[in-house]
Amino acid sequence: MSQPPTSRAPQGATHELRAWAQALATVAAGVAAMAVVAALGLWAAGAADLPDGAFAAVVAAVMVTAVGGTVELSGDAGFIAQTGGGLAVVPLSVTLAGALALAVLFLLPMRHHAVTSGRALLARVARTAVLWLLALLLIALAARHTFRIQVGEQFLDELGEALGATPTVGFRAAVGPTLGYGLLWLLVLLAVALAASRKTPLPSRLLRFQDSVRPAAFVMVVVLLAYVVLGLLAGVVAAVTRGHAAQTFAVLLLGLPNLAWMAFGIGLGGAWEGRVPGDIGLPVPKPLAAVLRETDGGSGTVDLSSLSAYDGRAWLLALLAALALLAAGFVLAVRSPAGTAPWRLAVRLAVAVAVTLLIVGLLTRVSAIFGLSLLGLGDLGNFGGEVSLHARLLRLVGFGLLWGLLAGFIGGLAGSWALRRAESRESRGEGASPGG
Repeated sequence: MSQPPTSRAPQGATHELRAWAQALATVAAGVAAMAVVAALGLWAAGAADLPDGAFAAVVAAVMVTAVGGTVELSGDAGFIAQTGGGLAVVPLSVTLAGALALAVLFLLPMRHHAVTSGRALLARVARTAVLWLLALLLIALAARHTFRIQVGEQFLDELGEALGATPTVGFRAAVGPTLGYGLLWLLVLLAVALAASRKTPLPSRLLRFQDSVRPAAFVMVVVLLAYVVLGLLAGVVAAVTRGHAAQTFAVLLLGLPNLAWMAFGIGLGGAWEGRVPGDIGLPVPKPLAAVLRETDGGSGTVDLSSLSAYDGRAWLLALLAALALLAAGFVLAVRSPAGTAPWRLAVRLAVAVAVTLLIVGLLTRVSAIFGLSLLGLGDLGNFGGEVSLHARLLRLVGFGLLWGLLAGFIGGLAGSWALRRAESRESRGEGASPGG
């Protein structure tokens, strides 16, 4: 009589162990993908020659920023001078690599099941989140390093050591924000993956949102990935034909989606504001660098008008964005249930585009502040500078809504026409007898 419970217990333990193993594989794949892309990008940028074995720490710092964490910069020369600053920029190539690996391995085991329960889904998310936070903690602790700066003259170096004024500069990840933003990043990623995957089962309570959310989420993911692929092709061509291959591949491996998704938003009428001191080099297209530098201490506005002042081909971004959204509207209509009204498709695409551009605007921000204090005089900001870039979110989201409504309605009409035409052909084919 005790056999059935005894046999069920090992099966339950085996199932739980398998579930944790799947979560571990998911997190490990995401971390490995991010580490490889970050390391290759930094190697192409020349960071492999950093002294004191700092390369691994810099790779970890890039991974921290890839999930929204921040890196604090600091320096010290004893009582003579102190430096400080902070860096907040998301290397979206690293982010995208980790996101794709995580999403694929998270969803893959679920596709073998016809149904799933809300409890099972939450348990799966929880296991992944626990292991992800543990991995992020280890990465954040590894993302710290201090460089000792040699003046070059033996007497001055020895004098600095005697006075306790040997100059150093370093960085360290902020552990708390890294864990908080990293957890938020994971939850948003898994929500988007579940929303965009048609073959992954959903709990019964979420099935009512399946027809309205999943096609719209899918087409926006495809649009973003298509822009990355186009940017990759353009970057490879530029590396082959224009030289500076190492610098170009460094940009591709670290910040390709930053530029590609900005191009998408700008093509729809959005804008970014930013400023860059003239003595800081920018590994970005020349028109963008020129706009960010043209202001005298103020902020420059990056949009179609300002970019076209330096390169008239910038208006092609509008054409590309329009074609991309019209195609998205058509695919949305085809993947939606038959008979869905075009105005409903327009509203769904408008919301999807607006949410997508909001996320793009938040992810493509750049904030780098550095400062110097001499002999304790002044604060760190008086002798420093700032590099910044942020989206005008209201303008970006507003144009996204307008373009989504238009493209969703037109694409819905075209998709409905295509479906009716296909059904008409099928009905004629079925009606014809083989003997004619």
